[in-house]
Amino acid sequence: MKLFAILLMIAAPAFAASRNNQERVENLLKRMTLDEKLGQLQQSGGPVEGSLDLVDQAGKGRLSSTLNVRGAKAINQIQRAAVEKSRLKIPLIFAFDVIHGYRTIFPIPLAMASSWDPAVVESASTLAAREAWMDGLRWTFSPMLDIARDPRWGRVAEGNGEDPYLGSAMARAYVRGYQGDDASAVGRLAACAKHWVGYGAAEAGRDYSTTEISERTLREIYFPPFRAAVDAGVWTFMSAFNDLDGVPASANHWTLTDILRHDMGFKGFVVSDWDSVLQLIAHGLAANEADAAKRALSAGVDMEMNSTTYMKELPSLIKAGKIPMAVVDEAVRRVLNAKFALGLFEHPYADESKKAGAPDEESRTVARRAAERSLVLLKNDNGVLPFFPGIKKLAVLGDLADDGAAVLGSWSGDGRPEEAVTILAGIRDAVPETQVVFSSETVIKDADAYVLVLGEKGDMSGEASSRAYLGLRGEDLALARGALITGKPVVAVLLNGRPLTLTGIVDEVPAIIEAWQPGTEGGHAVASALFGKINPGGKLPISFPRTVGQVPLYYNHKSTGRPAEDENHFTSKYLDAPVTPQFPFGWGLSYTKFSLSDLRLSAPKIARGGSVTVKASVSNDGAMAGDEVVQLYIKRRGVSVTRPVRELKGFSRVALPQGAKKEVAFTLGPKELGFFGLDMRYSVEPGPVEVFVGTSSVGGLSASFTIGE
Repeated sequence: MKLFAILLMIAAPAFAASRNNQERVENLLKRMTLDEKLGQLQQSGGPVEGSLDLVDQAGKGRLSSTLNVRGAKAINQIQRAAVEKSRLKIPLIFAFDVIHGYRTIFPIPLAMASSWDPAVVESASTLAAREAWMDGLRWTFSPMLDIARDPRWGRVAEGNGEDPYLGSAMARAYVRGYQGDDASAVGRLAACAKHWVGYGAAEAGRDYSTTEISERTLREIYFPPFRAAVDAGVWTFMSAFNDLDGVPASANHWTLTDILRHDMGFKGFVVSDWDSVLQLIAHGLAANEADAAKRALSAGVDMEMNSTTYMKELPSLIKAGKIPMAVVDEAVRRVLNAKFALGLFEHPYADESKKAGAPDEESRTVARRAAERSLVLLKNDNGVLPFFPGIKKLAVLGDLADDGAAVLGSWSGDGRPEEAVTILAGIRDAVPETQVVFSSETVIKDADAYVLVLGEKGDMSGEASSRAYLGLRGEDLALARGALITGKPVVAVLLNGRPLTLTGIVDEVPAIIEAWQPGTEGGHAVASALFGKINPGGKLPISFPRTVGQVPLYYNHKSTGRPAEDENHFTSKYLDAPVTPQFPFGWGLSYTKFSLSDLRLSAPKIARGGSVTVKASVSNDGAMAGDEVVQLYIKRRGVSVTRPVRELKGFSRVALPQGAKKEVAFTLGPKELGFFGLDMRYSVEPGPVEVFVGTSSVGGLSASFTIGE
């Protein structure tokens, strides 16, 4: 890895010199035939290994990119055809879904959002880019920035949870991690913000389902993480599968052009999701493939992934005058500009002497820290954790405890389950002096304490993995009952890619750790928490429902005229369940005790363009060092449109030794205080502002100030 750092320093200036190639793009565009132009708008799904078909298409200039081809030798086979045999020698860009690691697998994105630590996300995505680059890749389809309020949707695992402010912070971190200061540099990848837009609101939690979202909700909830990615310099966007208010996202001119390019100022190119151009027919929008191609390209989809409607249908559409050549040229211009900026014309080939190998000490250290920072202590009655020293016999129960795929989770890149540290292996490494016994099916009766590893197998969340029921598996509940009968200390470790309903353990099991799908070093991270070598400090980025009947469930909901808090019978509540979540957004306990005090505002009143500083003190009053995530929320009343009951507007993860105290400060300015009013324009409206500083989205210290006219 030291050699890699030297290469990075040497190569970066040469790559940087190839930027600002507008003149080169225009000169090349003038020389291109229509067939060559359309070739630049085509991405092949591609096999893992190079194929004669891809080589042939590249050599004819009819291919711009591949998805899933990886490994320097396979990549160079296709690239040589493009660079050495095609007329204009335009290189391909090779892409892969590097979602939470390539060979070294980090916690799933939902887990890393639980760290509330953008630096951890940036470090992990930097290392993921490095490994993928060594296998010849130059483009990743990450980060996924869809806000998700419904855990039935399997792709909550791939995103950052339910809140746009937290999601925006993570978006910036992913883009910085993948691209660095120069995406053309050694070890960097072009990032792709996906899925634009509204995909996370799939009706009934069913993947690919339609979405029905108001413009205000789009602007305030679903757009912000994507805007953050644009501001961070993301090179590409991916259009989504979903229908959005009657116009599928991959043919939606308003979102793809009016919002993304005109309002947000995005300068890169847009690639469709897999077959999403062709699927405009299944949506019922397009009458046929020619109609699908026309609608998608006209809306602003520059490159078509996998399906080939552009290549097949655009020539006749152009000839018939139904698509102006200028529209094709603009899409090609965007793709070529990215290829020049990414240094592909100067350095098209992958180094066949390099290969992403098994995780080494450095990558495992980064992965372990990411997993440790992502752990959330949901419950710890009577201080069951950390485990008392001197346990002679510890029982580890559940098939997930010894399942490498379960710790890796979905979208695990080129990760190998056999290289992952399982929960069982991590525990055995942590306490070699303890007799650790394992059973996947039955309860061991004579143990001193029990660790239940429960949740989802690795393929139970992710794309096309929606669930109608969110409860634990029957075998998990049976193991829990058996362990609880013994009367010995019982701890549950959850491996899952989404919030679960925890009936059967949440009231019965005294301690619960949410580990999510923690990646290659997950077992070591969990063991460190169980035995007190680290103190969990993560917080939930998404609410946990009590029952699936509550979803969609999210903290920043609107109030009603008859809020559920009222004792009157005729209020917005259920007859058979509370309206509150099992665990709210921002929730997470610690082995130590933190307290907040001394909330202060810099002014009782500010002008509409002004700002106010919010300060509070956090102290560690417990018996060991730990981290607390201090969270700032606001609430507005008396403005032109109703506002959420709370909105996250700041957070800070603070590490404190025992007995220490620290002041935390936040600034609330126009960016944090504004919203889209009745006229659908973003502005700061006058009136009172309630401020809450707490350790979750519930409770906390409160104060208020006023925004003047």
